[in-house]
Amino acid sequence: MSIVTKSIVNADAEARYLSPGELDRIKSFVGSGERRLRIVQALTENRERIVKQAGDQMFQKRPDLVSPGGNAYGQEMTATCLRDMDYYLRLITYGVVAGDVTPIEEIGVVGVREMYRSLGTPIEGVAEGIRAMKNVATSMMSGEDSAEAGSYFDYLVGAMQ
Repeated sequence: MSIVTKSIVNADAEARYLSPGELDRIKSFVGSGERRLRIVQALTENRERIVKQAGDQMFQKRPDLVSPGGNAYGQEMTATCLRDMDYYLRLITYGVVAGDVTPIEEIGVVGVREMYRSLGTPIEGVAEGIRAMKNVATSMMSGEDSAEAGSYFDYLVGAMQ
Protein backbone atom coordinates (compact mmCIF):
# COMPACT_ATOMS: atom_id res chain seq x y z
CA MET A 1 0.00 0.00 0.00
CA SER A 2 1.50 3.36 -0.96
CA ILE A 3 2.06 6.14 1.52
CA VAL A 4 -0.83 8.02 -0.08
CA THR A 5 -3.27 5.15 0.40
CA LYS A 6 -2.03 4.43 3.93
CA SER A 7 -2.40 8.06 4.93
CA ILE A 8 -5.92 8.28 3.56
CA VAL A 9 -7.01 4.99 5.12
CA ASN A 10 -5.57 5.99 8.52
CA ALA A 11 -7.10 9.47 8.43
CA ASP A 12 -10.48 8.14 7.35
CA ALA A 13 -10.47 5.47 10.05
CA GLU A 14 -10.02 8.28 12.58
CA ALA A 15 -12.51 10.59 10.77
CA ARG A 16 -9.93 13.36 10.43
CA TYR A 17 -8.11 15.36 7.81
CA LEU A 18 -4.59 14.46 6.78
CA SER A 19 -2.04 15.75 9.29
CA PRO A 20 0.84 18.06 8.34
CA GLY A 21 3.24 15.13 8.84
CA GLU A 22 1.21 12.92 6.52
CA LEU A 23 1.09 15.68 3.93
CA ASP A 24 4.88 16.07 4.16
CA ARG A 25 5.34 12.31 3.62
CA ILE A 26 2.99 12.42 0.62
CA LYS A 27 4.89 15.41 -0.79
CA SER A 28 8.15 13.50 -0.42
CA PHE A 29 6.62 10.42 -2.06
CA VAL A 30 5.34 12.44 -5.01
CA GLY A 31 8.69 14.24 -5.28
CA SER A 32 10.54 10.94 -5.48
CA GLY A 33 8.21 9.61 -8.17
CA GLU A 34 10.49 10.46 -11.08
CA ARG A 35 13.42 8.65 -9.45
CA ARG A 36 11.30 5.59 -8.65
CA LEU A 37 10.00 5.45 -12.22
CA ARG A 38 13.56 5.82 -13.57
CA ILE A 39 14.64 2.85 -11.44
CA VAL A 40 11.69 0.73 -12.58
CA GLN A 41 12.36 1.62 -16.20
CA ALA A 42 16.03 0.58 -15.84
CA LEU A 43 15.05 -2.72 -14.21
CA THR A 44 12.36 -3.42 -16.78
CA GLU A 45 14.46 -2.54 -19.83
CA ASN A 46 17.38 -4.62 -18.58
CA ARG A 47 15.45 -7.52 -17.06
CA GLU A 48 16.75 -10.18 -19.44
CA ARG A 49 20.34 -9.08 -18.86
CA ILE A 50 19.84 -8.86 -15.09
CA VAL A 51 18.27 -12.32 -14.86
CA LYS A 52 20.81 -13.98 -17.17
CA GLN A 53 23.89 -12.47 -15.53
CA ALA A 54 22.52 -13.07 -12.04
CA GLY A 55 21.66 -16.67 -12.95
CA ASP A 56 25.19 -17.21 -14.26
CA GLN A 57 26.63 -15.78 -11.03
CA MET A 58 24.33 -17.85 -8.86
CA PHE A 59 25.08 -21.09 -10.70
CA GLN A 60 28.82 -20.41 -10.44
CA LYS A 61 28.49 -19.78 -6.73
CA ARG A 62 26.05 -22.67 -6.21
CA PRO A 63 27.01 -25.41 -8.70
CA ASP A 64 25.00 -27.86 -6.59
CA LEU A 65 21.84 -26.31 -8.04
CA VAL A 66 22.69 -27.31 -11.64
CA SER A 67 24.43 -30.58 -10.79
CA PRO A 68 22.57 -33.90 -11.09
CA GLY A 69 19.98 -33.97 -8.32
CA GLY A 70 20.01 -30.17 -7.99
CA ASN A 71 16.82 -28.14 -8.25
CA ALA A 72 18.00 -26.43 -11.46
CA TYR A 73 19.48 -29.53 -13.09
CA GLY A 74 18.68 -29.82 -16.78
CA GLN A 75 17.53 -27.26 -19.28
CA GLU A 76 13.90 -27.25 -18.21
CA MET A 77 14.63 -26.82 -14.51
CA THR A 78 17.25 -24.14 -15.19
CA ALA A 79 14.67 -22.26 -17.27
CA THR A 80 12.17 -22.60 -14.41
CA CYS A 81 14.70 -21.16 -11.98
CA LEU A 82 15.40 -18.19 -14.26
CA ARG A 83 11.64 -17.69 -14.71
CA ASP A 84 11.28 -17.47 -10.93
CA MET A 85 14.11 -14.93 -10.76
CA ASP A 86 12.33 -12.84 -13.39
CA TYR A 87 9.15 -13.07 -11.30
CA TYR A 88 10.95 -11.73 -8.23
CA LEU A 89 12.51 -8.92 -10.25
CA ARG A 90 9.03 -7.96 -11.42
CA LEU A 91 7.80 -7.92 -7.81
CA ILE A 92 10.64 -5.61 -6.90
CA THR A 93 9.54 -3.18 -9.62
CA TYR A 94 6.06 -3.18 -8.07
CA GLY A 95 7.54 -2.28 -4.69
CA VAL A 96 9.69 0.50 -6.15
CA VAL A 97 6.71 2.03 -7.98
CA ALA A 98 4.60 1.88 -4.81
CA GLY A 99 7.47 3.19 -2.70
CA ASP A 100 6.59 0.40 -0.30
CA VAL A 101 7.29 -3.30 0.24
CA THR A 102 3.62 -4.23 0.63
CA PRO A 103 3.20 -5.47 -2.97
CA ILE A 104 6.27 -7.67 -2.55
CA GLU A 105 4.97 -9.01 0.75
CA GLU A 106 1.40 -9.61 -0.35
CA ILE A 107 2.09 -11.01 -3.81
CA GLY A 108 5.38 -12.81 -3.49
CA VAL A 109 6.37 -13.63 0.05
CA VAL A 110 3.28 -14.97 1.78
CA GLY A 111 3.60 -18.74 1.67
CA VAL A 112 6.82 -18.79 -0.35
CA ARG A 113 8.90 -20.55 2.32
CA GLU A 114 6.33 -23.30 2.65
CA MET A 115 6.01 -23.68 -1.12
CA TYR A 116 9.76 -23.97 -1.66
CA ARG A 117 10.16 -26.35 1.27
CA SER A 118 7.41 -28.59 -0.10
CA LEU A 119 9.19 -28.62 -3.48
CA GLY A 120 12.56 -29.31 -1.88
CA THR A 121 13.96 -26.04 -3.24
CA PRO A 122 16.67 -24.56 -1.04
CA ILE A 123 15.51 -21.11 0.03
CA GLU A 124 19.12 -20.05 0.38
CA GLY A 125 19.56 -20.75 -3.34
CA VAL A 126 16.59 -18.53 -4.16
CA ALA A 127 17.98 -15.82 -1.88
CA GLU A 128 21.36 -16.17 -3.59
CA GLY A 129 19.69 -15.53 -6.95
CA ILE A 130 17.99 -12.40 -5.63
CA ARG A 131 21.28 -11.13 -4.17
CA ALA A 132 22.94 -11.74 -7.54
CA MET A 133 20.15 -9.80 -9.29
CA LYS A 134 20.69 -6.95 -6.84
CA ASN A 135 24.41 -6.88 -7.66
CA VAL A 136 23.81 -6.86 -11.41
CA ALA A 137 20.95 -4.35 -11.28
CA THR A 138 22.52 -1.88 -8.90
CA SER A 139 25.81 -1.90 -10.81
CA MET A 140 23.89 -0.29 -13.69
CA MET A 141 22.53 2.60 -11.58
CA SER A 142 23.72 5.78 -9.93
CA GLY A 143 24.44 5.69 -6.20
CA GLU A 144 21.08 7.10 -5.10
CA ASP A 145 19.09 4.89 -7.47
CA SER A 146 21.20 1.89 -6.51
CA ALA A 147 20.53 2.43 -2.81
CA GLU A 148 16.79 2.81 -3.41
CA ALA A 149 16.53 -0.30 -5.58
CA GLY A 150 18.87 -2.29 -3.35
CA SER A 151 16.63 -1.85 -0.33
CA TYR A 152 13.80 -3.72 -2.10
CA PHE A 153 16.09 -6.61 -3.07
CA ASP A 154 17.32 -6.73 0.55
CA TYR A 155 13.79 -6.75 1.87
CA LEU A 156 12.85 -9.68 -0.35
CA VAL A 157 15.89 -11.70 0.69
CA GLY A 158 15.21 -11.03 4.35
CA ALA A 159 11.51 -11.85 4.04
CA MET A 160 12.29 -15.24 2.50
CA GLN A 161 14.59 -16.39 5.24
